[in-house]
Amino acid sequence: MQDAVEVLLARARQARRDDRSDDARKDLMEALRISREAGDQKLLAPALTALGQIERDLDHPAQALRLYEEAAELYRAMNDPLRLAHTTRHMGDIHEDLNQFEQAETYYAEALAIYRAHPETPKLDLANTLRGYALQKGATGAKEQAIALWKEAGELYAACDVEAGVKESERRVAVLSSAAK
Repeated sequence: MQDAVEVLLARARQARRDDRSDDARKDLMEALRISREAGDQKLLAPALTALGQIERDLDHPAQALRLYEEAAELYRAMNDPLRLAHTTRHMGDIHEDLNQFEQAETYYAEALAIYRAHPETPKLDLANTLRGYALQKGATGAKEQAIALWKEAGELYAACDVEAGVKESERRVAVLSSAAK
């Protein structure tokens, strides 16, 4: 059963890379079915987050949020803070996309708190969370906070050799700095 779900998850990842969302969705629905029938939360949670990403790709934010919320509950119950933070950050991103800034802030703050407290936090995950939070702060007029978040994100992107993230951070700091004067 575990092998079958892992194969379905791998196929779905490849289908997403190949821009075959329908195939990815079909594989993930089967992975969900198998995981639910087996009552295996450790397999169910990643299937939920993967399907949530497909729903985001297809511009179905309400469906994506439901899937991410269920996965977050599972990660919380399993005491898996890094996956919880990653999932929570995606929930913030969805609310950000929907201009629901207050809800986005709640999720970004939670993800950021988890990442800052965990000794094994991947730098790129922290950078991506800071990016989302900086966007939220900028959209709500908290320019100084946004600038600080962008600067930190830029440093982390540089440490991860993510040039696009570095450039975006620098550009956003410059825009916010000139608007703050």
